[in-house]
Amino acid sequence: MAVPRRSGVRGSIVRGTSGKGAASDSRSRTSILEPIADPAAPRSVVNFGLQRRAALHRLFNGGALSSDLCDADTYLLRAAKHHGESADGPCPACRAAGFVTVTYVYGDQLGPYSGRIRQTDELPLMATQFGEFKVYVVEVCQRCSWNFLATTYVLGDGVPRRALPKSRDLLD
Repeated sequence: MAVPRRSGVRGSIVRGTSGKGAASDSRSRTSILEPIADPAAPRSVVNFGLQRRAALHRLFNGGALSSDLCDADTYLLRAAKHHGESADGPCPACRAAGFVTVTYVYGDQLGPYSGRIRQTDELPLMATQFGEFKVYVVEVCQRCSWNFLATTYVLGDGVPRRALPKSRDLLD
């Protein structure tokens, strides 16, 4: 009679390594430390265009209230006012002209600078300075408070680095 395999038992094969410490496999180490050919080229791109289209369809065809979709946070509206970059075309909800995108960056290697707003022209330089970080592009209308996550992607050169040290003047 066959005995079922248990995944947590020593000696079993888990994620391509044997239980006897085959972490010295050269293929697994080089793939982690291998630099990216073009660090400024977006990887793992997720476009939320279909969800945006469905939300707009619900808004205009009675499936959702405008208060459900046009509910931008006060801080997001301030960020859009001071740091937003003009987007192509008018707002999809109210057709106003004050439509902008706000770009946030997150990553362990960014240290205390994770979660900050960056301009799109700063991202190629950051991609060469950090191993990996995630970029979130949010579209915001200051008139009707429409906000929607448009795109996410990963940038960086692929070389792991330590996180930047926390400034002494920053509180925990």
